[in-house]
Formats: sequence, C-alpha cells, structure tokens
Amino acid sequence: MQISKYKIRGSRINHVFISHLHGDHYFGLIGLVTSMGLSGRSVPLHIYGPAALEKIIDVHLEVAATTLPYKIHFHPHPQKDALILSDDKVEVWCFPVIHRIPCHGFVFREKKMPRKLNKEASIKYGVPQNFYTRLQQGEDYITKDNLLIKNEWVTYKNTSARSYAFAADTVFDLSLAKYFKGVDMLYHESTYMNQDEDKAQQRFHSTAQQAAKVAEKAGVKKLLIGHFSSRYEDLTDMLGEATEIFENTELALEGITFMV
Repeated sequence: MQISKYKIRGSRINHVFISHLHGDHYFGLIGLVTSMGLSGRSVPLHIYGPAALEKIIDVHLEVAATTLPYKIHFHPHPQKDALILSDDKVEVWCFPVIHRIPCHGFVFREKKMPRKLNKEASIKYGVPQNFYTRLQQGEDYITKDNLLIKNEWVTYKNTSARSYAFAADTVFDLSLAKYFKGVDMLYHESTYMNQDEDKAQQRFHSTAQQAAKVAEKAGVKKLLIGHFSSRYEDLTDMLGEATEIFENTELALEGITFMV
C-alpha cells in the first residue's frame, strides 16, 4: 500500500532485506510478494532475512493455493557479519545487532571504478574497447608501437562511491560503529527520548541521543532517526536531543526522500 501511495515501481525492486521477525518489519512482505505476482512479474525476486522467514512465506502461499509466476530466491542471514550480495553495482553486508530476537542491520556500498572513461579521447588515442575497464581502474595504455598513453589523457577522476547503513532495531551499542564507519548516511532507530532511557534498555531499543553517539563514533556524514514510539506526538524535542550530539540529523518520516 505504501509503495503504491508513494508511486514506487514494484518492478524495479529485485532485492528485499528484512532485519528481523517483528511484525512492523515484515508483515507487509507477503502482500508485496503476491501483488508482484498479480502484476505479472516474471523476473526473480531475492529476499534476505532470518531463516524462519522462508517457511512463513511458503505457508502463506500454500494455504492460499498461490503459485507465483516468478521465482523467489531466499537468502538466510548468516550468524555473523558477512557479505550477502555483490554485483556490478553494489555490495551489501549484514551484521548482527542486539535486540529481543535475532536481528541484523545492513550496509550498502556502491561499486565504482576510480576513473571515469573519456570515450572521445580514448578513441582519439586508439585505445581498444577491450581495454576500457582497465583504463577505469587507473592503468596506462601501451600501443603496439610501444607508445605510452597516460591514463589522465583518456579518463576523468570518478565521483566517490556512495554508502548507506541501516542499523535496524537495537539496544544502544557503540561497537556497532565499526560496521558502518564513514558511511554517507546512517539510519539508526530512535524509539525513545532521554527521559525514557530505562524503557529503551528494557525493550532493546535506543534513544535519539544514543543513536547520535553511534553516528558520531562511526564518523558518518548524515544520520536519519526513526522507529519513534507513538507516545511522542511532537518529534521536535526528539530531533533536538539528537542534534545536540550529531548536528547533521534528520527525522526519517514516511514519504520523505533523502538523497545520498
């Protein structure tokens, strides 16, 4: 429903990452899976989540006598931090956090060559296409006549690769910072304010200031806080508590787009 509301094209979603099996984090998944089938999806869908989630999906489909027109590839979370996806554009790592039940966060890192190809210059200097990837990796080119074509003549410096981390539901734990050190954007749950720090500890959640301390420790560029308790009608003070420690913080409210 939210994907439809915010006009996100479901056909563009090929990988779904589920942190843990509390309802507010995965109850909508089966609706998404079946809606994709009704829309005529044919390409595979990759789902990454706790091992028990595979059986939950299978049961939903079985009792509804639903046969999907596409293949689901399920990837259970490993027990420790690990690389779970790597393709030509991105790599995704998962890492365990401390919550009431097994729970994982994720780090998404864009893959980029250090150099960007100047195609016109490459053609001018006679560099063959099968060498372009090596140019992007920073290599010089030697012609058949033993002439040196310097890399900077045929490439530009590429923009920096982008990175995003999702810390999931977790009790305050500064050691998590090592998993997403220096990322461009970090989402960290911020269920409670300082006055309810005891509740946060008891329920394996974090406060706004604790999230800010993790962001500061990790040296991230931007912090998003979310997963707010419904007891707080006005989130202004919540944001204020975070920005006291980490200034570049914003509220992760539904419908807002944040550019990395």
